[in-house]
Amino acid sequence: MLATGTPAPGFTAESTRGTIQMEQYLGKQPIVLIFYPKDETPICTKQLCAVRDSKAQYAEFDTLVLGINPGSLEDHLAFSRKFQYDFPLISDADQTIRSAYDVGETLWGLLGQQRVVYVIGRDGRIVHAAKGNRPTSELLDALRKSERA
Repeated sequence: MLATGTPAPGFTAESTRGTIQMEQYLGKQPIVLIFYPKDETPICTKQLCAVRDSKAQYAEFDTLVLGINPGSLEDHLAFSRKFQYDFPLISDADQTIRSAYDVGETLWGLLGQQRVVYVIGRDGRIVHAAKGNRPTSELLDALRKSERA
């Protein structure tokens, strides 16, 4: 996992909302990156639905929220449609983004990548990094603190 204060790596990837070029957002607006193991699993669904349901709170900070895992774009599109996610889900099939953000694998990769959330401040640096299904309040607190810094 990358440490706080580290500049967030850029990347270009396909998502459920088209091509995402991270460099267009880094240093311009806050970003929440959610590395989640797999589409259509109970905890991942709960995690992403919490983001969907907190859209207005993230919008207060003009936050770009991105979900990322190695699943296919087709799987992401179906998952996104089913739960009406209004934020991009990125396909990291070659796992270059996971690697750039130093997100490990679970159980030798059998269950996918680890669950890690990064909050990136307006300056393009990581202001919060944590493993697990982080509560919305924790992520919003990190965004709030980064705005005051």
